[in-house]
Amino acid sequence: MAHFLLVHGSCHGAWCWRDLIPALEAQGHTTRAIDLPSHGNDPTPPGDVTLDDYAAAIHDALDRPSIVVGHSMGGYPISRAADLDPTHIEKLVYLCAYVPRPGHSLIEMRLSAPRQPILKAVRKAEDGVTFSILPDHAREVFYHDCSDEQVAFALDHVCPQAVLPQDTKVTLGATYAKVPRAYIICEEDSAIPPEFQEEMAADFPAADVTRMATSHSPFFSDPAGLAAHLTRIAGT
Repeated sequence: MAHFLLVHGSCHGAWCWRDLIPALEAQGHTTRAIDLPSHGNDPTPPGDVTLDDYAAAIHDALDRPSIVVGHSMGGYPISRAADLDPTHIEKLVYLCAYVPRPGHSLIEMRLSAPRQPILKAVRKAEDGVTFSILPDHAREVFYHDCSDEQVAFALDHVCPQAVLPQDTKVTLGATYAKVPRAYIICEEDSAIPPEFQEEMAADFPAADVTRMATSHSPFFSDPAGLAAHLTRIAGT
């Protein structure tokens, strides 16, 4: 069986994997979900957070060979972590996540997408340090196929997102290129357009690209299905 390290996306935390963790453990896997700096229970002020701080948090959590799953924004720090030191990373899994382009920040990548559906659901703080999810549009954009309880749980836990890590340009080298990768496209995603996910996964081997008919949050809407796909990706 495999060990999974689960890395959340923007404004989220380890809490978002609540329903996936037992589904993976039912398959015989072990798991660890972390809060990136300034998310969840981590007390770091958002204004102090960098992309490399995110990568360092991932490294600190890698105490054994692991399959590292990054959701949405999490695609950037898991890539950076693999480029710095892939010792314990068996595979990177991009769950409807951004795959870095050379010399591009996440913000630049998002702006290069054919559509910007996420904009209606986020608002930047006046000081420009963070942005937050707007509750009135959260379900439509992030959780349209999730239960009322799951949406309420998420809205009780979402936090401001530091802008700087997403405004940091990344160029990944040969170390990152050697790490096996897989992509899970969410075909009903209203945050990151599915066609943009297809574009980001275009150079992945076809066998390493999976599709789910879910929203941006399959860890809530279909945890059993997501666990089954991750089990297959792990090769166990």
